[in-house]
Amino acid sequence: MAVDSPISSPLGPPACDKDAKALRFIEEMTRNAAAVQERVLSEILTRNGHTEYLQRFELGGASDRQTFKSKVPVISYEDVKPEIQRIANGDCSPILSAHPISEFLTSSGTSAGERKLMPTIKEELDRRQLLYSLLMPVMNLCVPGLDKGKGLYFLFVKAETRTPGGLMARPVLTSYYKSDHFKTRPFDPYNVYTSPNEAILCPDSFQSMYTQMLCGLIERNHVLRLGAVFASGLLRAIRFLQLHWPELVRDIRSGTLTSQITDPAIREYMDKVLKPDPELAQFMTEECSKYNWEGMITRIWPNTKYLDVIVTGAMAQYIPTLNYYSGGLPLACTMYASSECYFGLNLNPMCKPSEVSYTIMPNMAYFEFLLHDPNSGSVSSKLVDLVDVEVGKEYELVITTYAGLYRYRVGDILRVTGFHNSAPQFHFVRRKNVLLSIDSDKTDESELQNGIENASKLLADFKTSVVEYTSYADTTTIPGHYVIYWELLSKDSANAPSEEVLNRCCLEMEESLNSVYRQCRVADHSIGPLEIRVVKNGTFEELMDYAISRGASINQYKVPRCVNFTPIMELLDSRVVSVHFSQELPHWTPERR
Repeated sequence: MAVDSPISSPLGPPACDKDAKALRFIEEMTRNAAAVQERVLSEILTRNGHTEYLQRFELGGASDRQTFKSKVPVISYEDVKPEIQRIANGDCSPILSAHPISEFLTSSGTSAGERKLMPTIKEELDRRQLLYSLLMPVMNLCVPGLDKGKGLYFLFVKAETRTPGGLMARPVLTSYYKSDHFKTRPFDPYNVYTSPNEAILCPDSFQSMYTQMLCGLIERNHVLRLGAVFASGLLRAIRFLQLHWPELVRDIRSGTLTSQITDPAIREYMDKVLKPDPELAQFMTEECSKYNWEGMITRIWPNTKYLDVIVTGAMAQYIPTLNYYSGGLPLACTMYASSECYFGLNLNPMCKPSEVSYTIMPNMAYFEFLLHDPNSGSVSSKLVDLVDVEVGKEYELVITTYAGLYRYRVGDILRVTGFHNSAPQFHFVRRKNVLLSIDSDKTDESELQNGIENASKLLADFKTSVVEYTSYADTTTIPGHYVIYWELLSKDSANAPSEEVLNRCCLEMEESLNSVYRQCRVADHSIGPLEIRVVKNGTFEELMDYAISRGASINQYKVPRCVNFTPIMELLDSRVVSVHFSQELPHWTPERR
């Protein structure tokens, strides 16, 4: 069993006394993972045992693990949605939690067809803040001197909505940024941002981005790290700079803020810090007017040591583009969290993206795991505890939280890579949802991502890469077929990949898909040739703008890897510049049993 694994050595020498306390806490929690988990579950059940939800399972006041597992079922969002809706409509009785639900945290809305409402309570802010407080002490072990400069982080809020009962409903990061935990955080020399709170808290995404970029340029020589929540967010910031550098340069040269920024708090702040700087304006003009933007991040922010962005899961496809703009800076993935719960952190944040593993912190919630078969896609009905998972196996994450989710299936598939002390470390594999299906085939996100990566290799000789993609199953043709939209970045427009090469990319994608898909193509003829539609540069920026206009959070937005909403498909199809199909059948032979 995992709990018998040898105790790891301490993480390393801390950078300061505050860091030492944080590192000791990590060691304590991970050494005693089983005991901490037992305590967490007992606390949750003791506190919430008289809630309407738990009483229906007749726990009889028991707070032990065995009774809990024997009586409380594993659920998905649809199972608990009626209770959540009652709370949203104003029912203040203890339905899910003995503590009042303080607000709802909304999911990103890209994992399923709707935005889910996740209940939370006030003390969860303390729990999330605790996890945040562990990130820099770990990073300081890997990168010295971060107290000698600042971080340029592009952080955004979304305007809140209210449920019929009057509770706030907003993304988890908006909740955090608008809390006193963030707004009145004490000064920490290891965690200073160039972006002022006034810009981060501005709900207008253009004004917020413009101001954060302007402040980052003014302090360009103090910036030691760049970041955003997701890799796509950082690339969006670079794209913003490409589009708006003339206006930014004009403000820097004159020392006056553009009239496009109308937010009073931002204008008051910038009046204090924005001074004429002709030298910086000239530098920015020379750099940004160049055709070649390769390495632009380090050209503008020369002291940058790493990029702090999530590049696991679907975000992995952004890695080549980030490398292009940064000149190959290290990519740090620091933590693993969701709207439902914050889970853990990466104790080796400077590792390669493909090697990222997150250590689950056992004090955050009670964790269980459903064994997942990566070959068949089936999930076991038997749950195992946090310390009992096995290295190399894949599991679906199930959580029980203080805020009132009990044995809730998050939908994330994780692979165990090892242990830190007795706490397991996980590689995020994917969301469990299937993306594409025409016949008996089922293609998930990781398979599609693998196909994109393999096909992209054919573009390397042309200095071209896939910067963004999405897909859909086109059933208007007979037989139906997969359609993949690609946005390409080419360093040498005079040597762009030919139609023949792009047709071969279609076939290479098909060769990368599973055997059921290839059987449908070759033997059953129930799936037609895969199609790639190349779209104009900037198309996926328009797609994001459209999603934000419909209420998506700029912080949590992720490009959907499969689309079926007619306006989105119409937008994509209106930007298509070329169409390509597989010209041959992929390889397939009957599997031996």
